[in-house]
Amino acid sequence: MGCGSSKPEPSDAYGGGGGGTASNSTSIQKQLERDHKEEQSKIKMLLLGAGESGKSTIFKQMRILYGAPNEDDDTYLKMIGVVVRSNITTAIRKLCMLLRNLDMVEGLDKESEGMDTELTPRAAYDELIAHLVDSTAPPQAPKENGEVDWVGKQPRAGPAANNEASQFLAHVDTIEALWKSETMKIVWTKRAQMNVIDSHKDFLNDIRRIASTSFKPTTHDLLLSRVRTTQVIVEKYNIDGIDFEMYDVGGQRSERRKWIDCFDTVDSVIFVAALSEFDQSLAEAKHTNRMAEAIELFRSVCNNRAFADTSIMLFLNKKDIFAEKILYSDIASQNAFSDYAGPPKDFDAGVDYFIQKFKDCLIDEDFNDSFIHVTCATDTNNMEFVLESSRLIIMQDNLKRSGIM
Repeated sequence: MGCGSSKPEPSDAYGGGGGGTASNSTSIQKQLERDHKEEQSKIKMLLLGAGESGKSTIFKQMRILYGAPNEDDDTYLKMIGVVVRSNITTAIRKLCMLLRNLDMVEGLDKESEGMDTELTPRAAYDELIAHLVDSTAPPQAPKENGEVDWVGKQPRAGPAANNEASQFLAHVDTIEALWKSETMKIVWTKRAQMNVIDSHKDFLNDIRRIASTSFKPTTHDLLLSRVRTTQVIVEKYNIDGIDFEMYDVGGQRSERRKWIDCFDTVDSVIFVAALSEFDQSLAEAKHTNRMAEAIELFRSVCNNRAFADTSIMLFLNKKDIFAEKILYSDIASQNAFSDYAGPPKDFDAGVDYFIQKFKDCLIDEDFNDSFIHVTCATDTNNMEFVLESSRLIIMQDNLKRSGIM
């Protein structure tokens, strides 16, 4: 009476008559062949490198240059607005800790003497230490000014970022007062000791705009904003009729076990290393030099059997920060690079030294200079040229490997 499940007759198993099975099987086979051909025609690019090398910034540049407009633009920008504000809180917290570790509080006292204001650099420091570092004072809520903040109170950036952004708004005046002090200018030159992200100086220099209720992140803000990558992210592009897929993965040691999932059928690896990190240590291993880690990681990637037939590009990133840093930080003073014999404060000599360090990792002697780019990932004009050049090299290399060229 219809209470049990029915079983189709053999001839109806594929929804047709007696000849349905053969025709459907042929149709499925043709679809599989089309899917395989479409998959083979894609160019898959994998971004690899140590944490904070600039991989995600390059990923963002690809989206800016080649991606489709974001249909939910306002929601996305509001989330970035929260991230920018939380980045400032993170940066100033680390700088306060560094100032204290360097025992430079006395410098703030000297600056504050005779100042005709209650918000002296020392007073600002004390407030930030109490609220953001030692947590001896309860978190403050942002001051109500009767205006609506465009970023919104609860954008989807996560509880931690939301809280950090809120603390930024609650301490804008003190952050600005401390940041503008002469003592903090000295502390900033030693920021590598606390792994403060170099590019966040731009945020600290632009606090009033970022604190404004009408603050709307710019493309530059988007590129400088920092969110740790903890999953594999994929973006798809169609450039001149060719489909590209780019994969971004986390660079910290704890995230690298996920890389293996991206190795299959990758056409190109873009390995990113930050030139400016020659005097910094890993956040997860304080005694390991970041650049030394990047070089060893590159060695393991370029000599991995999984990439035997894969184009590998090397992006030596953050050249702008490197150019600034070598004026006061000597390459040869780092234990990992004590063999550096070039002149100090020389940009070209320093770059050539590190290029050779990476080349020394290679077994394949065919790796030539066209596969190496010295980049500034936050510079869209620079990255447009680099990515276009890389795209053409990858396509030509793939054609050579397939025997077409």
